[in-house]
Amino acid sequence: MSGILDGKRILITGVLMESSIAFHTAKVAQEQGAEVILTAFPRPTLTERIARKLPKPAKVIELDVTNQEHLDRLAGLVKDELGSLDGVVHSIGFAPQDALGGNFLNTPFESVATAMHVSAFSLKSLAMACKPLMSEGGSIVGLTFDAQFAWPQYDWMGPAKAALEATSRYLARDLGGDSIRCNLISAGPIGSMAAKSIPGFGDLAEVWNTRSPLAWDMADPEPAGRGVVALLSDFFPKTTGEIIHVDGGVHMMGA
Repeated sequence: MSGILDGKRILITGVLMESSIAFHTAKVAQEQGAEVILTAFPRPTLTERIARKLPKPAKVIELDVTNQEHLDRLAGLVKDELGSLDGVVHSIGFAPQDALGGNFLNTPFESVATAMHVSAFSLKSLAMACKPLMSEGGSIVGLTFDAQFAWPQYDWMGPAKAALEATSRYLARDLGGDSIRCNLISAGPIGSMAAKSIPGFGDLAEVWNTRSPLAWDMADPEPAGRGVVALLSDFFPKTTGEIIHVDGGVHMMGA
């Protein structure tokens, strides 16, 4: 029985730990028949070690999404490995420590600019770097954390995710003519490396313990990974500019 990504070639960023959504996206994608290539920064060797835990081997390419030289060479490196791409996963986010943890009013612009560049503008940068390999169309999927709300401790990552969500909509508009879809998964909190870098993350995660209609397990990234894989597949051929929530239902709760 073939999988829903049978024959697809997928590039996945952000595999830093086995507990990450990106890792589980890569795992499920391979189980569903995809050929997967990974990118990593700043420690490709760490990603190479984590990649050994995937069902199949996966090549790792160093990619700093703020480095234009890295972006310019990406298509050539991926083409040598896979030939072309059917899907791209953006699982990249970063904010300096002074942009998190209750410091919103005191964060300098330089730190805000870094958060915006790495967490939001990079979606456009990655899409354009991979576009030459998607001549037959395809799917770009990013990961957000619901930017409708002001979350405790999240501070400038909130506006950065809002910018990411807007960027996804504009990419959906401008790449639609090339049959490239762009969508986001809005996942509930996961105990990943990115989450652990947020001071007071437990306060934010506590919301899910009290408000989620479906039981939420912060130690289980696979539901979000499955959501990403679904959007990479051909089962959403006319869906673009959308945000699909994989958060246990918290997004729709009024109180």
